[in-house]
Amino acid sequence: MSFDRLIENIRAKQNPTVAGLDPKLDFIPEYIKEEAFAAHGKTLEGAAAALLAFNKGLIDALCDIVPAVKPQAAYYEMYGWQGVRTLCETIAYAREKGMFVITDAKRNDIGTTMEAYAKAHIGTTDIDGVKADAFGTDALTVNGYLGTDGIKPLLEICNTQDKGIFVLVKTSNPSSGELQDRILDDSVTVYRTMGNMCESWGADTMGKYGYSSVGAVVGATYPEQLGELRSVLKHTFFLVPGYGAQGGGAKDVAPAFDENGLGAIINSSRGIMCAWKKEGCAPEEFAAAARREALRMRDEITGYIGTIK
Repeated sequence: MSFDRLIENIRAKQNPTVAGLDPKLDFIPEYIKEEAFAAHGKTLEGAAAALLAFNKGLIDALCDIVPAVKPQAAYYEMYGWQGVRTLCETIAYAREKGMFVITDAKRNDIGTTMEAYAKAHIGTTDIDGVKADAFGTDALTVNGYLGTDGIKPLLEICNTQDKGIFVLVKTSNPSSGELQDRILDDSVTVYRTMGNMCESWGADTMGKYGYSSVGAVVGATYPEQLGELRSVLKHTFFLVPGYGAQGGGAKDVAPAFDENGLGAIINSSRGIMCAWKKEGCAPEEFAAAARREALRMRDEITGYIGTIK
């Protein structure tokens, strides 16, 4: 199962973190942008080339210590098809380097439309009898609030092609409680209900470490709810955003883990990508600064959860 591969990478590196690749041009050193713009002009092509060079530098610096990357599709789509090409190339490059790739696209639809999303991101596309990977990612974030109709098309691919999904359950944004904290007729919150559905959806996709291929997105900014969900969602692996720039710290994410130090992967995007700015180091050291921040993050979190067994 897909999350078995992720767990094995986490255990091997003793690092339960994922580097978010959400690049803005403002995050990229000037020398990289200047080179891209010299070749392609200040165009969508030039912007996409700068993003790819930046991403490759980060991946090269992180691949031996960080088990996974999480590119956010919106930061590539804003640069048109050229940016989407960079997303594809980033996914392929990270996988070549042995990293598990989670595409953060939060797709949500039903029927044949969701089947198309599923094939595009985690499955294969049929081209007149020939199968091809469109994006070839390992896992995809999805919005489950259309119910089972929006999840079913993904489950068969998870089973047959060793892929995974992370369903939005309790998100890290400040207004998430407007809907997710509401109490339903059975005195259970909306987010708890969605978490229970993740357990049910994943029941037939269980891996050897006790986690299914249906994970949950649960924010670091709500540590109490994070602990609550960990205690009841025994087979659901968590993707935890909100660490670092959004305010979550190692103490906040500690409740996401089980007694073996497993069960979650913690995301940092700006904290890693922009470490060179925070340090005030030379722009040419952006990748080395990202590595230093990734190591600091790893050590801070494992300081709370201990050895990952």
